[in-house]
Amino acid sequence: MSETPNKKQDKNSRKNVILFALLLSVICSLLITAAAVGLKGFQMVNMELDKKINILKAANLMGNKKLAKKEINTLYDAHIKKVIVDGEGRIIENDAPNSLILYFYQQDGITRGYIIPINTRGLWGKIQGYLAFENDGQTVSGFSIFSHSETPGLGGEIESAWFQKNFKGKKILNSQNKFVSIGIAKGKSANLPKDKQSHYVDGISGATLTGKYLSKGIEQTLITYDAVSIIFRQKKLKAVIDVPKKEIYRKDINPKDTQ
Repeated sequence: MSETPNKKQDKNSRKNVILFALLLSVICSLLITAAAVGLKGFQMVNMELDKKINILKAANLMGNKKLAKKEINTLYDAHIKKVIVDGEGRIIENDAPNSLILYFYQQDGITRGYIIPINTRGLWGKIQGYLAFENDGQTVSGFSIFSHSETPGLGGEIESAWFQKNFKGKKILNSQNKFVSIGIAKGKSANLPKDKQSHYVDGISGATLTGKYLSKGIEQTLITYDAVSIIFRQKKLKAVIDVPKKEIYRKDINPKDTQ
């Protein structure tokens, strides 16, 4: 009886190649997952730091000097106070339906104004930033972009210093004290009628849709926070930073008293 000779296994066979590819994919997936989980804490810390930087920028408290992490946190803690308000602008202790995040900024123990978060649609994704106001409740003191997905060189210019500086000094009320918001012009705001120039900033060439979405988002946000603006415009804000924890809201800052 003749014996069948053993055939050597082909290491380069299709089956082995597929198994090797699958094994490599699983290993890579596990490594990526482990790295993502391990770095999540650092990512969250960096994200919170970036938010603080943009809040400070909107409030014009950063200056041109690059600060270390400790200096940023110290500056933020010294000047910024995060509070929660309801739809009528009343300070509340905890999150509630329709509650809003608000930031107050101080200098020399005086409340200089407030900062509201901007979270709106862009052309390719969300646009997030911060819009700061003076304590008159109508004059913009600063603007910053926290994150966006707009096209670099076009809509992405919303994160540029020249664009953000355009917001400073703009008004959300017209000469008749009617709400008109802040918009992004198609071109130079100086080319608009004189009565509109203080309510628009220069647009970005080739980024009309980004400007349109950002304008709409700012308008909607300002309407949502209108009660807060009324409080400042009517100068009803008193010692808001030191509101007692047991006090849900102060009668002297109730917007109903200002209407």
